[in-house]
Amino acid sequence: MAKIEGFRVKNFRTLKDVTLGRLWNHQQAAPLTPMTAVIGKNGVGKSTLFDAFGFLADCLKSGVEEACDARGRGGFGKILSQGRKGPIEFEIYYKEDGNARPITYELAIDLDDTGRPYVLKERLRQRRRGQKHGWPFSFLILNSAKGVVWKGEQVGQQIDEDKSDFDISKLIEAIISDMTEQESKETEVVELEDRRKLGIATLGSLKQHPRISAFRRFIEGWYLSYFTPDAARSLPLAGPQKHLNIHGDNLGNVVQFMERDPRKRLQSILDRMAEKIPGIDKIDTEKTSDGRLLLRFNDKGFQDPFYAQQMSDGTLKVFAYLLLMEDPTPLPFLCIEEPENGLYHKLLESLAKEFREHATGRKGGSQVFITTHQPYFVDALEPDEVWILEKGHDGFSTIRRASDDAIVRNLAAEGLPLGGLWYSDYLDAR
Repeated sequence: MAKIEGFRVKNFRTLKDVTLGRLWNHQQAAPLTPMTAVIGKNGVGKSTLFDAFGFLADCLKSGVEEACDARGRGGFGKILSQGRKGPIEFEIYYKEDGNARPITYELAIDLDDTGRPYVLKERLRQRRRGQKHGWPFSFLILNSAKGVVWKGEQVGQQIDEDKSDFDISKLIEAIISDMTEQESKETEVVELEDRRKLGIATLGSLKQHPRISAFRRFIEGWYLSYFTPDAARSLPLAGPQKHLNIHGDNLGNVVQFMERDPRKRLQSILDRMAEKIPGIDKIDTEKTSDGRLLLRFNDKGFQDPFYAQQMSDGTLKVFAYLLLMEDPTPLPFLCIEEPENGLYHKLLESLAKEFREHATGRKGGSQVFITTHQPYFVDALEPDEVWILEKGHDGFSTIRRASDDAIVRNLAAEGLPLGGLWYSDYLDAR
């Protein structure tokens, strides 16, 4: 299963320059863990960090201009960090699987002469097999929709960027002019029709670019939860669906799909729900006369079932999270904002453990990224899984790992729960 080892974002709202985990040129940093939680006070940028992942996914799906306006973002001017002149930049350092060589994706978005957002530059790079040091080989370089891309699994161009006069447009021209006849067979000069669309969206659909295709599929597989209990109470048209959608309004359709599953995964969810929410002994669906779908919860103490419209927010949220973790083909990346909302506080530690078991399981579960402000949830976490987001003196966010603090490491090693340390201000900046 693919995994993000590091993530950097620049000039995105309060995230003027924030890095989590390992990057290709910061190898001394530890990579992100299978489960990562970001904590902090209100207004420090947790929702912004969550939305940074959502923005990238939207850029791939619909282009950078539409992404700037989607989900109430308000356009490029609203998401660009105040006082900055751009561009907005992202860097993802990820592995396709545990033994693969890491790949770095870099994206910069700016305004063109007409004041519209466009893809200023885009780049993918990877070290050659056996290469431990030096600059990684670029296999996609685009500047304003023009550039070069290398075919296959191995080829690329090693570029020394440690120069004050480094210019990506001049670099592309030099690569094209210096290509040998053999290199020209492995290299394509490309010019995209729409510079507001990501190059990985177009080139990632071509068979001759397997590394780009793999990265495109990776981002397409991200699940960013915009789940709302009210959406889960809607009455969708009947019809089994394999995956829960980001709003959760197809909850019943997923149950309908799982009712047909011979592996009895629905029973596994029911057993785990019974440990957390006493009384629930059956969950199934009922089709109405007009073809809509009702989700039914049977309680041991009552003869008649309760429908989703009658169930509490917390019950629906726990059920949705367990459905996500029982997905027959786990999505590579789950991003969930404040899962504690609406849940009984004693459920939170067991829910955190469920997420970790899913992320670290032998079956290759999803990497899980969570923002939270609930100490009871953090009690179940380890110092290397927790990042503390804070507001700096300049108004922009800063971030650090809890395990970077020797005192926190030692106290956690002595058995003190991390959430309790947070509540007692041991995780605050000193």
